[in-house]
Amino acid sequence: MSQIIFPAEWHPQSAVQLTWPHKDTDWSPMLGEVSACFVAIAHEVMKRERLLIVCADEAEVRRQLGHIDDRHVIFRQIPSNDTWARDHGGITVFVDGVPTVYDFAFNGWGLKFAANYDNLITRRLYETNTFASQVKYLDIKPFVLEGGSIESDGQGTLLTTTQCLYSVNRNDYLDEVQMTRYLCDIFGAKRILWLENGCLAGDDTDGHVDMLARFCDEQTIAYVCCTDEKDEHFNSLHAMENELKSFRTSGGRPYRLIPLPMADPVVWNGERLPASYANFLILNGAVLMPCYGGTKDEIAKTALQMAFPDREIAGVNCLPLIHQHGSLHCITMQYPENVIN
Repeated sequence: MSQIIFPAEWHPQSAVQLTWPHKDTDWSPMLGEVSACFVAIAHEVMKRERLLIVCADEAEVRRQLGHIDDRHVIFRQIPSNDTWARDHGGITVFVDGVPTVYDFAFNGWGLKFAANYDNLITRRLYETNTFASQVKYLDIKPFVLEGGSIESDGQGTLLTTTQCLYSVNRNDYLDEVQMTRYLCDIFGAKRILWLENGCLAGDDTDGHVDMLARFCDEQTIAYVCCTDEKDEHFNSLHAMENELKSFRTSGGRPYRLIPLPMADPVVWNGERLPASYANFLILNGAVLMPCYGGTKDEIAKTALQMAFPDREIAGVNCLPLIHQHGSLHCITMQYPENVIN
């Protein structure tokens, strides 16, 4: 029987993928503003590791980035509907030590949005020799899974939400037992921690865990904490906090829980946007943290420094990203070492 390991995000990385915004995405009305955000994130990544850019027009992206060292960036011109690489990107596991990129179905978060091009990106990366020669590619379709919906501690524990994994128009043909068995089989998991509570206003994903609670190491979970009883999120996030307190590590101990503040409310066209500090990205030697320009940015940075004492915490203004209901982690996908050519 094969041994399958789903590495944690802090596993050494070879590259991070961005799928660049263009005029035919939903970003069209604010393309300049969001492109500047992508440029800032791209330069932070390239300081530390290689960057894989999926784009419609390489020359235009190069113009936006300015001077770059080509040793640190890989371009692939591939059609895309949108920019959420976390959810249409390949998910890497190790099967008997061999890196294997899983290509799940991506259907626009339960058929909410067009995804016909996005659903083909990982296959086209494979076909253009983006992955190293020793990497295996495995098409997992028709099973629907977005990278933002699942967290791994690298030691056989998965963290996810029932709201997303059991939602309609994804894999609702599977019952709870079948879903658990399938996820454990493909990810080599020994157990799954299911969150039944937690949500953010404006979230299109049906409760992706990467907006709510994140593994920082095998014993530590950072999570969004709401202390304002008048806030619309209070009851749901308080119930989620109690669930996290009830969880135990694989060694039977309570998790070290690090609360992240609720971001100051951001409202646009009468709608509250899902600004979450849990949507950070772990890189080689650093953590990129989304900032929203409010009073809570520094509080969140201090909390994340406690969670990652040996890593630099670098903030990036992600206010533009939440206009389309995602943030920094949502637009990125990391690939472990020895996966990207």
